[in-house]
Amino acid sequence: MAKIMAVNAGSSSLKFKLYEMPEEKVICSGIAERIGHEDAIFSYKYNGEKTETICSIPDHALAVEMLLEALVDEGIVKSLDEIKGIGHRIVQGGSYFSHSVEFNADTEKKIESLIPLAPLHNAAHLIGFRAFKKALPNVGQIAVFDTAFHQTMEPQDYLFPINYEYYEKYGIRRYGAHGTSHLYLSQAGASYLKPGQNKMIICHIGSGASITAVKDGKCVATSMGLTPLGGIMMGTRSGDMDPSVFNEIVKVTGKSSEEVFQELNKKSGILGVSGVSNDTRDVEAAANNGDKRAILAIQLYARRIADYIGQYYVRLGGCDLLIFSAGVGENAPMYRAKVLDNIKEALGVEYSEDLNQEMRFGKEGLISTKDSKIQVAVIPTDEEVMIARDCVSILNIK
Repeated sequence: MAKIMAVNAGSSSLKFKLYEMPEEKVICSGIAERIGHEDAIFSYKYNGEKTETICSIPDHALAVEMLLEALVDEGIVKSLDEIKGIGHRIVQGGSYFSHSVEFNADTEKKIESLIPLAPLHNAAHLIGFRAFKKALPNVGQIAVFDTAFHQTMEPQDYLFPINYEYYEKYGIRRYGAHGTSHLYLSQAGASYLKPGQNKMIICHIGSGASITAVKDGKCVATSMGLTPLGGIMMGTRSGDMDPSVFNEIVKVTGKSSEEVFQELNKKSGILGVSGVSNDTRDVEAAANNGDKRAILAIQLYARRIADYIGQYYVRLGGCDLLIFSAGVGENAPMYRAKVLDNIKEALGVEYSEDLNQEMRFGKEGLISTKDSKIQVAVIPTDEEVMIARDCVSILNIK
């Protein structure tokens, strides 16, 4: 038996699980969320009890410090030396990585070079890696890439309709993200399929969000593009839009292209439309109080997700199972209902309002009724167990 730490650093969060492997028993799990906010939340579960602290967490480095201190202070581990391996989720592997690898100087350098393709993530991943390396210098660490699952896409699904030279010379193409989650969900969702069924549309909807069309367990198409800025509208990201909008904003505001690019990454999406927050919980509360921009942001958000579901329904030639997962997909019934209401008439989806309300906070199951032409399931994702498995395999931990 060996203790393995699986780390999943998002744009505004640091999720972790400490495993006993190979049993895949979770010893402790937790999350630092709303990183960058004064009212950030650090919480963890151990021995069936949850501890939560609300405080300022300005960056991921402090979140790592809090995590390691809690493990020792609460007696979860007697010493940090008990941890034998650490696996990190990495959003962007570019063309360098088609599978998980051990961290070394070359791996670190390549991940750093790909920061422009995942500006809200790759830098955070490296902060996490370096913080753990400083605290546990003798512990092996691996990188698990979100882009790997999407390598099965065909050229007509990953190429952009631009000068082909940009792909040949610079590798500009669709890479996707959240692949580790989509892989896990495609495997977990298989238990809901009936004989002869093989088509899934997976909605990983959190602060960052992506939708993937899966057939026979393989990625056919995915919404995120060259960077995590593409695809559906997200917490702070615009998602897909008319490319000329970028040039027009530069022209009318006098801002630099880099300034506008950062705005599209960090000040757009739900935050930009609502003017309230990038957190869907805050926006939902504002909408319930009659805030018109918050209501509009929710309507736009649901419509963009529905549009992609419709697109992938056509791409797959139908759909046997629609999966909702990740922070919003797992825990926000109102947002799920808004999406399903958008596709209900066209795709024959029927869902139970009671089941939809019930499926949250870790619960898994169908929310569709027997009359629905497509099964709809809420399945909590588990990127961390996939990371832990790769950690044991790559580092040859016994």
